[in-house]
Amino acid sequence: MKYKIFLGVLIIAIIISGILFATNLKMNKEENSLERIFKKGTFVLGLDDSFPPMGFRNNDNEIVGFDIDVAREVCDRLGVKLILQPISWTAKEQELNSYNIDCIWNGMSVDEDRKEKMSLSFPYLKNSMSFTTKIDSSIDSLNDLKGKKIGVQSGSTAEKILQESDIYSSFEKVISYADNITAFMDLDINQVDSVFLDNVVANYYITNNNKPYKVLEESLQEEEYAIGFRKQDTELCNKVNEILIEMKEDGTLAEISTKWFGKDSTIIEEK
Repeated sequence: MKYKIFLGVLIIAIIISGILFATNLKMNKEENSLERIFKKGTFVLGLDDSFPPMGFRNNDNEIVGFDIDVAREVCDRLGVKLILQPISWTAKEQELNSYNIDCIWNGMSVDEDRKEKMSLSFPYLKNSMSFTTKIDSSIDSLNDLKGKKIGVQSGSTAEKILQESDIYSSFEKVISYADNITAFMDLDINQVDSVFLDNVVANYYITNNNKPYKVLEESLQEEEYAIGFRKQDTELCNKVNEILIEMKEDGTLAEISTKWFGKDSTIIEEK
């Protein structure tokens, strides 16, 4: 009997210790996000590495892009090493909340769902969501998309915007892809009639690959890009915001933007 009582007390003690440990760990994660980055000396950036010009692989298989250059400068000013971690875009929230990455930084559009689930940086770039098709296509307006096959990246805000649009039901078919590059490949071989994606990405892809594409003037939605952090990581988010403001004021953001876009397209809007 005494043994059973002792065993029961021991089990309860172990459970309580586990709860206290988990609570302390959770509090530590919530209260010391910036200190944690300083302590480990690295900043792990999660991205879809096929999203030019924000983050993508060049001909030497190196991950480059506008976001990468900005993040590298932010890390230099933080005094930590930037680690680039390619992830599945559909699993980005799980990667973030599992602490496999420290942020999602890859032309991530702001929407209400992400505002609720993450701490978002100040918006730093404006964008519009548009349709891209072949230059010799008869598609010149949104009305021309009726009965057409549309490609879109799975898990993106583009997919959500498309699904919620008034013209969604008019398409013959909508095909989801792991990335926009694959969607463009299918556009080349007429598996889709148009690809719905970020205007910034479409124009960069067309210019740098000499593609015979056109972007429709009509867009479905204007949006902004921001960096996503865990909801509780407010210290880290605030510090990155401070550095982005510094980079805007000292001209560094304009310099990086001009390198990738030919002009300063950046915005830093406190929200």
